[in-house]
Amino acid sequence: MPKVYIPTIMRRSVDGNATVNLDGRTVAAVFDQLVQAYPQVRDQLLDAAGHLRRHINVFVNDEDIRFLDGEATALDARDEVTVLPAMAGGA
Repeated sequence: MPKVYIPTIMRRSVDGNATVNLDGRTVAAVFDQLVQAYPQVRDQLLDAAGHLRRHINVFVNDEDIRFLDGEATALDARDEVTVLPAMAGGA
């Protein structure tokens, strides 16, 4: 089962878990499972059409899915999926 690393800002929506193991052969399938298990995380992660929000960055084994196959990026049982909301700000 791929391991999904949850950012601190979303942990309240996943019962405080820093990581969750979910079934899925693609990034989209894993996020579908995440939303089924923890519906309250949906609005933080997905837009109205069910796609990843633009400010959410996702990495599979340290590779940005934007340079792979996006949400269709294939996963195997030992993959690690990291969710990182984009940061903004400055001085």
